[in-house]
Amino acid sequence: MRKKKGLAVAGLIACCVLLFCAGVGAEPGRFSVSGGYGKSADSIDIFRIGVQKPFFTRWFESSTGSLSGYFELSYNVWDKSGDTTNGVAFSPVFVYCFNLTDFQHIIPYVEAGIGAAYIDDYHIAGRNLSSHFQFEDRIGIGVQVHRMDFKFGYMHYSNADLKFPNDGIDIFIGTVAWRF
Repeated sequence: MRKKKGLAVAGLIACCVLLFCAGVGAEPGRFSVSGGYGKSADSIDIFRIGVQKPFFTRWFESSTGSLSGYFELSYNVWDKSGDTTNGVAFSPVFVYCFNLTDFQHIIPYVEAGIGAAYIDDYHIAGRNLSSHFQFEDRIGIGVQVHRMDFKFGYMHYSNADLKFPNDGIDIFIGTVAWRF
C-alpha cells in the first residue's frame, strides 16, 4: 500500500510540475522535455522523464566552445522484477558545448552536475540506500541536432554517507530531449 501511495504522490507532483513548466515555455528555447532509459550494474531498469530549463548565460566563450547549462526536474522509476522505487530529482547541470563551424546545427557537448532527489522507498533489489534523500551525481556526453538532444551518461545516487548503510546505485542511461 505504501508503494502505491508513494507512486501516486510522486506522479501527481511530476504532472503538476510538467504542466507548470509547459505554460512557462511560450518562447522558443525556453525549455526541453526528455525521456530516458537506463540500467544499473545489477540490472535494475531505470525510466526517467524530465523538464529542463536553460541557464541563458554563457561563460568562457572561445573559438572552441562555451560553458552554460540547465536546471532539470525529473521523475524516475527504478524497477527490478516488480520491486519498484519512484523518485523526483532536481539538478543544476553544467554543459560545455563545442563549436563546429562547418556544422552549425550539430553541437557536441559534455555535461556534469550534482543535484538532490527524493525516493519513496530506499530498498530495491537487495540494496539499502538508507534514506529517502539522495544526491544525484551525473556526467555525460551528447549532441544537439536542431531541436533534438541525444545523450549518454552515467548517474550515481547515494546519500553521501549521511546515513548507513549507503549502498548507492550506479546507472548508465540514454536520453532523448526535444527543445521548445
